[in-house]
Amino acid sequence: MADIKLLEGIFKQSQEKGKEYLLYLDVDRLIAPCYEAANQQAKKERYGGWEKTPIAGHSIGHWLSAAAQMYYVTGDRQLLEKLKYALAELENVQDSDGYLSGFPRTCFDQVFTGEFDVEHFSLAGSWVPWYSIHKIYAGLIDIYQLIGEQKALQIVIKMADWAYNGLKDLTHNQFQKMLICEHGGMNDSFADLYIITKDERYLELAEKFYHEAILEPLADGTDDLEGKHANTQIPKVIGAAKLYNITGKEKYKRVSTFFWDQVVQYRTYAIGGNSIREHFGPENAEELGILTTETCNSYNMLKLTEVIFSWSQEGKYYDFYERALYNHILASQDPESGMKTYFVSSEPGHFKVYNSKDHSFWCCTGTGMENPARYNRGIFYHQANQIFINLFISAKYETKDVIIKQETGFPQKDVTIVTLEKIDENDSLLIRKPYWLAGDIIVEHNGKNIDYMELNGYIKLEGKWQNGDKLNVTTPMNLHKYIAKDDEKKQVIMYGPIVLAGALGRENYPDTDILADHQELNNYPLIEVPTIVTNVDQLEQWIHLQDAEKLIFETVKVGQPGNQKLQLKPFYDIHHERYTIYWNIMDGRSYEHFVDAEKELRDRIQKVTVDVVTPHEQQPEVDHNMKAEKSTSGYLNIVHSGYRDARDGGYFSYEMKVDKTKDMYVSVTYFGGDMPMHVNGKWMERDFSIWINDEKIGEQILNNNKPGQLFTVSYQIPKYLFTEKETVRVKFQADEGKIAGGVYEVRMLNESKI
Repeated sequence: MADIKLLEGIFKQSQEKGKEYLLYLDVDRLIAPCYEAANQQAKKERYGGWEKTPIAGHSIGHWLSAAAQMYYVTGDRQLLEKLKYALAELENVQDSDGYLSGFPRTCFDQVFTGEFDVEHFSLAGSWVPWYSIHKIYAGLIDIYQLIGEQKALQIVIKMADWAYNGLKDLTHNQFQKMLICEHGGMNDSFADLYIITKDERYLELAEKFYHEAILEPLADGTDDLEGKHANTQIPKVIGAAKLYNITGKEKYKRVSTFFWDQVVQYRTYAIGGNSIREHFGPENAEELGILTTETCNSYNMLKLTEVIFSWSQEGKYYDFYERALYNHILASQDPESGMKTYFVSSEPGHFKVYNSKDHSFWCCTGTGMENPARYNRGIFYHQANQIFINLFISAKYETKDVIIKQETGFPQKDVTIVTLEKIDENDSLLIRKPYWLAGDIIVEHNGKNIDYMELNGYIKLEGKWQNGDKLNVTTPMNLHKYIAKDDEKKQVIMYGPIVLAGALGRENYPDTDILADHQELNNYPLIEVPTIVTNVDQLEQWIHLQDAEKLIFETVKVGQPGNQKLQLKPFYDIHHERYTIYWNIMDGRSYEHFVDAEKELRDRIQKVTVDVVTPHEQQPEVDHNMKAEKSTSGYLNIVHSGYRDARDGGYFSYEMKVDKTKDMYVSVTYFGGDMPMHVNGKWMERDFSIWINDEKIGEQILNNNKPGQLFTVSYQIPKYLFTEKETVRVKFQADEGKIAGGVYEVRMLNESKI
């Protein structure tokens, strides 16, 4: 990345804003939980939000990576001094065995015995401990690889030796059991350490961190992703890709390329992001919602794309990269405050929600710290005597042998000027031929048109180059549609690779969209979003450019009801206002018969819902302070939904908001095909009770009530149980020899039913 410097433009501006936040953050506060985990007195109070939970310490790891990358590309000395200070502090709190994290090591000590409990997001009673500690591994490795600080390598080698010594006696089955719990990119980190040190123990660990239950189906070309927590899986695949580079084992390559194809082709939204409520849905589903496209996922998909592109230089990889970079990553940072999104809502009429400076520190706050420092990546790619231009971003590429300057007003303008300040006369230039082209690429060499050949999504230019040569590259753009994979009426308007979202203003807007709790406004009232009704197929006939500098468009009166004109602008430029990415677009005859039942239902749900929990999903269960004994969760593909149950005297419970000014009902969704079953040799009925705090409010029996479908039951909460409360605890209790659930959704309503 240091070879590529951003020139003035939207990415340079966003990078400077990202740097401001890195400089703002207090290293002592970030490292505070590491001191406390080592039973030492912290110098300052730890930050709020996730940094006050058992996942603490992940943020210092992200900051290390972000600050190292940002220093590498900007040379800002303040960042270097802060990094050196952070290393000295981390060295001070690292214990004699090498352990270093933001939470006590007791969970790992239990795992190392081989006897431990594990769930998808819990290991030996701790919340995703390998995931959290991985961020510190990655941060230290980044500092060493990018800046060459030996102290970072010394610290991370001690951490690696601690892990190797603790894990070396686990059996294969015990190790695979441990990997059930989210563990970040531990295989990636140990692969990097092997590359750095050539210590075979680290390669051994990298390959042991290969999660067979997830990765083996991918190696066999089987898509088993539905219902899986999306960002749990992507780092595992990045690690597998690194292992292919090291070992040459074809299995690792198959895992990586098949996964990339399945996610990008079948599970990606218009903005380039994926997942809803953090999970992969069915193939070709494009369900809209407030909790879509977790930003971490796109951060990791771009990393995976870079590795795969190094194997096969095909234009499709940077077609995807460009789409996600502009429409998700760039769009995820507020240009005013520098704050970042967790989810990016695709719900028509909703808005973006950003982290607060001191009280959020979500996973996406962490990757969001890193994203602006990574903008330099991928613009150019140099292999042997071939120089690829992948992205139309103003930047300068400079090495000992090559200096190329790319200047562009893209995406506002379709001409890019490439100046070959220093180049070997026999080098080949390959410029990506993007999927969105509205005509042929035109290339002028020193003012004269030149011919080119096409190769794998690139145009290839060869000639006797001379220093100072100029190429004018024209990539014509136009308005075009993206059509959702699951509904042809659900459409997105694009200009080149840029998603043009409907700018819907600030009607009934919340006081702030910068929040400590990113889910606080999930049930905030929506607004009416027009349907676009037109009998004209050509977009240019009813959408016109109003502001060429800001790329703002306006429609004629196609918005219904009311014959409204609509404003469209780049999604990356929409902040602090309501928007829609997806429109319902149809002709007049279709509109006459159109009833948007899906929207009516969403509006109704929004109106009557006070709180909601979707079991089996990490964040909703953590956010609602789940407590459980003898409880497990899973995913049922038949109904495309997760569930939780409890067995043989067990229970599970959630803390949920109530509205004490209204009547309250607990609405619970069950699977109508659930029946009694044998568990460990015992026949167990699905017969259980529902409690609010310490009082039973209902009983439920599940015995093939509605085969093959979900159904919902509402239980009224006596008013005296919540008149003085903001929250109550909803509990599902199984007696001995019985099963409670499965429960597929718990929703707190202010009316008896939706």
